[in-house]
Amino acid sequence: MYRKSVKISLILVYLVIIAGAVVRMTGSGMGCPDWPKCFGYYIPPTEVSELEFQANREYEKGQVIIVDETLKVAATDFTSEEKYSEENWETYTKHDYAIFNPAHTWVEYINRLAGALAGFAVLIMAVLSFKKWKKRKRITLLSWLSVFLMGFQAWLGATVVYSVLSPVRITIHMIMALVIVALLLYLLFIAEEKVKNKVPNRTFRNLMILAVGLTLIQVVLGTQVRQLVDEQVKILGYDAKELWLANPDLNFYVHRSFSILVLFVNLVLWWKNRKLQLQFGKINWVLILLLLEIATGIAMYNFDFPFLSQPLHLVIASILFGFQFYLLLESFAAGRKLKTL
Repeated sequence: MYRKSVKISLILVYLVIIAGAVVRMTGSGMGCPDWPKCFGYYIPPTEVSELEFQANREYEKGQVIIVDETLKVAATDFTSEEKYSEENWETYTKHDYAIFNPAHTWVEYINRLAGALAGFAVLIMAVLSFKKWKKRKRITLLSWLSVFLMGFQAWLGATVVYSVLSPVRITIHMIMALVIVALLLYLLFIAEEKVKNKVPNRTFRNLMILAVGLTLIQVVLGTQVRQLVDEQVKILGYDAKELWLANPDLNFYVHRSFSILVLFVNLVLWWKNRKLQLQFGKINWVLILLLLEIATGIAMYNFDFPFLSQPLHLVIASILFGFQFYLLLESFAAGRKLKTL
């Protein structure tokens, strides 16, 4: 039952990554300018009229309206008069972004709901881990560490909003998501009652460490390229996709060239697994995912960012990392078997 809860948590965390990728693709990161609520509501508005001042309306503390392109927050619970009165409102000070786009708002809101659902699943997983306490305290401790990291990730999401989508904070937010994925995969691995035998090979293990490290570096480089795209979107708009990478910077060329090294290392792993019959079957999936990742990258650059190519590129990279990390765990387990022998 505990392993099932870990699997569910892992799936939901990946759903959050997918939702976050869609947020990035659609430019909806500031769809909810506050946190954890959205314009001061648990369920966000659907029309701009709901964020305009209304006479004789009951406002609750924390609810948000837009006045002269500025966010105003209700200071207390009150019923408005015929005219707007500054004394009932406080200016939102986290940032000065005050634009309402219903599509962006609901895309970001769904992303937050997915995050809350994943957090709840991880909490249930941690509660179930108490059954492991007597025999395997490590599982319980790491399960509660997952809960802490989910909370920390939520806080990071808030800082991304408060910074009006700072590229550095977006990158940290993404890396933390992969850290959580890695921890859940580790819990899934050590909670397995019977670990399948793998043929130990030190070179394969060391190459696997290199492959995981290269994937993480590639993800970071990719976020830098995405930063360039975001800047071009602000200047040119979403309709000028063919111009987003018309003048790429050095990060783009490094990211593109680095993929050759990533592919080469993983091809060596695949060849070594096949030649020595090491029984690491997931390496085939790694190669398939890597080729799909390269294909989506080529599509974005050569075919002007086809629909869903951006979120697919990010999601495939996240899944690729997951497969690689699990392979790394299997290779270490095989290494321990070698020492025992």
